[in-house]
Amino acid sequence: MSTNDALSAIFSHPSKKALNPYSSIVSRNTQNNQTNAHKLDDTIEDVVEKIPNRVGTREYSDSLSSDDTNITDVLQYKSIWEKFHHEYIVLDKETLDVSLKDSFLYNRDLKPVEAERRVWSWYNYIYFWLADCFNINTWQVAATGLQLGLNWWQCWLTVWIGYFFAALFVVLNSRIGTAYHLSFPISVRASFGIFFSIWPIINRVVMAIVWYAVQAWLGATPVSLMLKAIFGNNLEERIPNHFGSPNATTYDFMCFFIFWVVSVPFVLVAPHKIRHLFTIKACLIPFAAFGFLIWALKKANGNIALGTLNGSTPHGSEFSWVFVRSLMACIANFAALIINAPDFARFARTPESSLWTQLVAIPLFFAITCLIGIIVTAAGYELYGINYWSPLDVLNQFLDTTYTSGTRAGVFLIAFVFALAQLGTNISANSLSCGTDMTAIFPRYINIRRGALFCVCMALCICPWNFFASSSKFTSALSAYAVFLSSIAGIICGDYYVVRRGYIKLNHLFLSQRGSYYMFGNKFGINWRALVAYLCGVAPNLPGFIGDVGAPTVTVSEGAMRIYYLSYPVGFMVSCLIYVTLCYFFPVAGTPVKNILRDKGWYQTWAFVEDFEEEWRKDLNKPNLYDDTMSLENYSNTIL
Repeated sequence: MSTNDALSAIFSHPSKKALNPYSSIVSRNTQNNQTNAHKLDDTIEDVVEKIPNRVGTREYSDSLSSDDTNITDVLQYKSIWEKFHHEYIVLDKETLDVSLKDSFLYNRDLKPVEAERRVWSWYNYIYFWLADCFNINTWQVAATGLQLGLNWWQCWLTVWIGYFFAALFVVLNSRIGTAYHLSFPISVRASFGIFFSIWPIINRVVMAIVWYAVQAWLGATPVSLMLKAIFGNNLEERIPNHFGSPNATTYDFMCFFIFWVVSVPFVLVAPHKIRHLFTIKACLIPFAAFGFLIWALKKANGNIALGTLNGSTPHGSEFSWVFVRSLMACIANFAALIINAPDFARFARTPESSLWTQLVAIPLFFAITCLIGIIVTAAGYELYGINYWSPLDVLNQFLDTTYTSGTRAGVFLIAFVFALAQLGTNISANSLSCGTDMTAIFPRYINIRRGALFCVCMALCICPWNFFASSSKFTSALSAYAVFLSSIAGIICGDYYVVRRGYIKLNHLFLSQRGSYYMFGNKFGINWRALVAYLCGVAPNLPGFIGDVGAPTVTVSEGAMRIYYLSYPVGFMVSCLIYVTLCYFFPVAGTPVKNILRDKGWYQTWAFVEDFEEEWRKDLNKPNLYDDTMSLENYSNTIL
């Protein structure tokens, strides 16, 4: 498989040939079987009973190519609103004859990935993380340690440790997606409940919107550098400031808005057609990053500041907590990607494709990227005597001190590539994630494009410039995200690895009848154990969170702040332990062992899903699922 395919597999739609048959509102005619045409009148009568205000027929002529399909619509509406609703608001016409609840349970975007689309091998995950690691945010996470008082090698050590644990969390959360070929919105139903899963999905939608705004604001920096390289390095002074915020100027917002507007057309492009952008990004970013590194070292004559860059060296307990905060910033930077892991793990060709590769590639690639940022920052300190938080500030200094044609061209090219990197990262990690999750919540009315546009529009309301007033505020923002997402990740892992031992009743994840394991014995589909564990996981971090956000007006104890510095592992472990304990005393249905703490066994299997939709439709008509019990007879041959 080519690099192009590797980077775009997760963004690809199924082929038209793989589309599911239309429901009762559709009549299908084939050239080889014209007798089906006589059933058209009966189909129309069924439709009229279900949708009394609309009569519609569709005739299909199937051939060897889906492109040859002919569609004829004859629709009658009783009002303009009904026509507008059907033609322009409703997206998935197949859901018109089913309830909103049933359309939430299953649709084409949520179904398990069939073998035809599971195309990611081990090297594809290398390409994916190679393309993802090079962005401005990663450079700034590395520079955060330098801002706190660590020297270059201490800071780099925190990067290695932090991203190794981040990789471990990614691998743990991706296993359910790999084995059962499920996306995050579906896999989370096993632990939170079919309908309570909306809460973790909403959490991730909010985080995607916030991160889109943050990455777009970071994208304003290379835009500013390109404008200065063209129109003069005093461009910012020539534009009057009427913005009214201490953390940004009119010029800053103009650069942000330019990046935001340029991003919109790319967001509107279908995911499977945007793949070329990611291919170009993977090819250009390493050259720009290493070119920037060599340029900075050459200007500094090979000298870099090897000691602390902020004038003071922390010792003892102070050093330990500074080290921990720098390490936790790396893990918190991955907070959204950790729970997002099943979304790209579901495309794994084999059970091992997403295992060792991610565990090695994530810390390796991010460590290399962070090392470039650390060295550039250290070289900038040697040149200008300033501890720059963002390495792109060093690039800005190149313009201010040496405004020659060569410098202007070099700065423009490097800035352009980094703007492209921000654009690609924002689409792959944020707008598409938001679109996918919103599709899972309202599949009848929202597709990936509409969800992504919603994300883009909401990014203007986030005021991301307030997150970047200082490195401490940026670190606080990362920790705030980790407070809520770590508890979700802990519950998912506790449920899958300890309570269920890797066993998932796949069809029950898409059914809400009585007897479904993941309705948890109530009509609301809520797992109260997950709710309690989630609240308990968030609670220890809340005092520190309030103290950090409200400082200096609000103050809390030093102990509360130190717990908050460890927000991700604290939230993960507390929620996991509470959830497992509650499941021990109040067992859940669908577990392959009687005693989840004492009994041994691992029951994960490589799911066969080629006939899943047909089986799901049969189960959907059952009044209950009490007779659909688990069978572990063949697991001795299928355990992974």
